[in-house]
Amino acid sequence: MEYIKETLKSEYDKQYLSISSDWREFAGKSKAQNIVEITAGLSFIRVLEVGAGDGSILKHLGNWNFAAELYAVEISETALEKLKNKNIINLKEAKLFDGYKIPYPDKYFDLVILSHVLEHVEFERLILREIKRVGKYVVIEVPRDYKPKVDKRVEHFLSYGHINVYTPATLKFLIKSEGFGVLKE
Repeated sequence: MEYIKETLKSEYDKQYLSISSDWREFAGKSKAQNIVEITAGLSFIRVLEVGAGDGSILKHLGNWNFAAELYAVEISETALEKLKNKNIINLKEAKLFDGYKIPYPDKYFDLVILSHVLEHVEFERLILREIKRVGKYVVIEVPRDYKPKVDKRVEHFLSYGHINVYTPATLKFLIKSEGFGVLKE
């Protein structure tokens, strides 16, 4: 079953051609630091980033020797090309995927990272079930887009692909209703 519309894939490809890689590197470092902090005390051999974009997060995690093996799945061919050209330390594999079916066996990864992806996903429960299937631990990060009168900013959010908006409570409800536990926030 094809879940992601071709027009959506095309829009994400365009974003990776137009948005500054300096900005992505800066944001990637901050997100990677958050991942390191939230997983403090745990160690990982295999780590997968779902919706890895151009690899900005993985690049920092690789530089910091966060895990022995890093993996990526991404829907955008343009982003995947950029990721592969970064020479990320410990990157074992980077694959194109359909946005929902992760091409790895059950519990293959010690950690799955879903950073600033869920707000773009039309069928969010499907991807949550997949990351739960392939990962032992999961880090999920979404932007705090929800503000009073969020409904007045729909066009703004849609302009960069945000089709879901979460509060801390609605995100927690979503992930708990899919059987995840919350270890740290």
